[in-house]
Amino acid sequence: MRLLLIICTVLTGILNGDYNAQKLSIAEQDSILGNTDPTAFRYRLECENEERIFRHSRLADWYVIDTMRHTRKQLGAGMSLGKVRDAVMSPNGRYVAFAKGNNLYIHKLDFGTEVAVTKEENTDIISGIADWLYEEEFATTALFAWSPDSKQLAFVRLDEREVPSFTYEKYLNAQYPSIDSLRYPKAGCSNAKASVCVYDVATKGILTMQVNKENADVYFPRLRWKDDNTLFVLRVNRDQTKAEVLSCNARSTVASPWYRSESKLYFVDYSLFDEWLWMNDGRVVVLSEQNGWRQAFLYAHDGSKMQALTPEGIDVTALYAVDEKTQMLYYQAAPTPATRQVYAVNFKKSESTQLTTEEGMHSARFSKDGKKMIDCFQSFTTPNTYTLYGIKGAKATYLGVILDNTETQQLWKSHSLPEPELITIPNKNGQQLEAMLLKSQQMAANSQQPLIIMHYSGPASQRVLNRWRKKFEYALVEAGYAVLIVDPRGSDCKGRAWRNETYMSLGQKEAEDLIAAANYMARREDIDGSRMALLGWSYGGYETLFTMSQKNHPFKAGVAIAPVTDWRLYDSAYTERYMRRPQVNDRGYEEASLLNRAADLTGEVLIIHGTGDDNVHVQHTLQYIDALVRADKQFEMQLYPDDNHHLRNGNNAQHMHERILRFLEKELH
Repeated sequence: MRLLLIICTVLTGILNGDYNAQKLSIAEQDSILGNTDPTAFRYRLECENEERIFRHSRLADWYVIDTMRHTRKQLGAGMSLGKVRDAVMSPNGRYVAFAKGNNLYIHKLDFGTEVAVTKEENTDIISGIADWLYEEEFATTALFAWSPDSKQLAFVRLDEREVPSFTYEKYLNAQYPSIDSLRYPKAGCSNAKASVCVYDVATKGILTMQVNKENADVYFPRLRWKDDNTLFVLRVNRDQTKAEVLSCNARSTVASPWYRSESKLYFVDYSLFDEWLWMNDGRVVVLSEQNGWRQAFLYAHDGSKMQALTPEGIDVTALYAVDEKTQMLYYQAAPTPATRQVYAVNFKKSESTQLTTEEGMHSARFSKDGKKMIDCFQSFTTPNTYTLYGIKGAKATYLGVILDNTETQQLWKSHSLPEPELITIPNKNGQQLEAMLLKSQQMAANSQQPLIIMHYSGPASQRVLNRWRKKFEYALVEAGYAVLIVDPRGSDCKGRAWRNETYMSLGQKEAEDLIAAANYMARREDIDGSRMALLGWSYGGYETLFTMSQKNHPFKAGVAIAPVTDWRLYDSAYTERYMRRPQVNDRGYEEASLLNRAADLTGEVLIIHGTGDDNVHVQHTLQYIDALVRADKQFEMQLYPDDNHHLRNGNNAQHMHERILRFLEKELH
């Protein structure tokens, strides 16, 4: 009866999004800051009827709105394309580039006509859009970019003909199963061959840039124009130990190195390129880990390093704006791993000033002239609050609150639930692990609570953050559990060496730290060390099973949702970023495989997976349960037909969380 009550109150509110804080979109913030001029262009874009493809990509009906003639015309209608994706207007407001299938198109707004940029008949050759791998592991869908003068369109071309296909069946709503298939390169297998091209709008000619003469087995996850004829291309090698920015002459196709980051001991973070800030005089503020911490550096127009702008010993997490008149850089950094603050630093003095104050997570958006800032703040106790400040150099002047989400805050307070307590826990080496603890307030003063450790544990990830997050952990607290969320070695915002603690050997160190955290908590008077469980999703599911395959682990039960079970079965870009290829790290892959550890599993486990998971395929779970059966190990299992990695179809999320609660109640009470 108590379990049903929990499902009907806190958990239902979480799943329904009742406690989600309202957010201001980038467009809304820019409007407040004066960064947009709605009269600048005659045309604007809007879309409707979105249809999901994968994690980020969507097909939709895109429309061009003519604000002068008050007309609305669908993109692709002239070529009978139907739903299209990734529509991007050119800087001069005269063209729209978009994609359909595997080809790129341009809609000419002045004439209402459309032209095909590429005409590839082979659907395994993709122009301008991400394949599954680029979308999932490089967080992008559109691999094309307009030149500032709108005369050229750069794009990445991916040839997937040698990439193996993964097929999976769909079982629902048909008498016979249907088959879905996608090109999915697994660790050590062939990737798509990538090249970079530039299309000339006037001549309709396409030139291929000279960016991969030496090695075709590379990634091009980002394109950015430096000026009308200079294209910056981010090139990352297959092992992701080297990231280079190449400066390409779009007319001659010649490419020359502008910046390089390389390491023999670590992976190189491609995403730092997203934070770079280009100045009008040609200088660039670069975010780099070259000194062991994420720091901002000033580079000259020719790519030579001038100076460090931010100090070592603190990870910079975002670059926001440069005021070239006052020579000020505005950025976000992590003064502690669980918090974020906004800072200002003067180029000449290199002394940072903290602009925000409240303990928690601050992010910011600046006006183009650097005179105003919107600070978005959240914490354990405060949902997203947007505040406007006037900025003068390193001084922020309060101008007023834009949005405070008071109703959401009051609704949550009405449940009288506990807020997390930030703590640190030593591992066996004496290193401090970041953690946060939630405890039920309804337990008797001298009673001991069973403990659930929730974690993700993947490289460069974080779960311990002082933010507004009202998720499943609160339903667990209502059910009478203490909940510990912990970040083991390899987590983010503690420097480059810490992020790479698990490099080339996933699984073992994270397991040691989870066990250390559990043993530490078991020594507390308010925790029942005989009733502890692990709960993780994706990498967290993998690490749950890995940890419960260690000798003398203290966990009675574990829940593994969509777990990786052998890294040879997972995609190339993610796996090789942290493990390199199996061909050069066979021992690392062998030691990290759960298939080799099935006989060592102890404790009760519940394994959950969606059969339509395009990310961590259900093949992982099926191979693992086969190994468990051969090792004569019993387990519980829950499959969700045709659902993907997120398990949100229908009422699957509600059902899954109830199943987890019932499993934990059975095993820990």
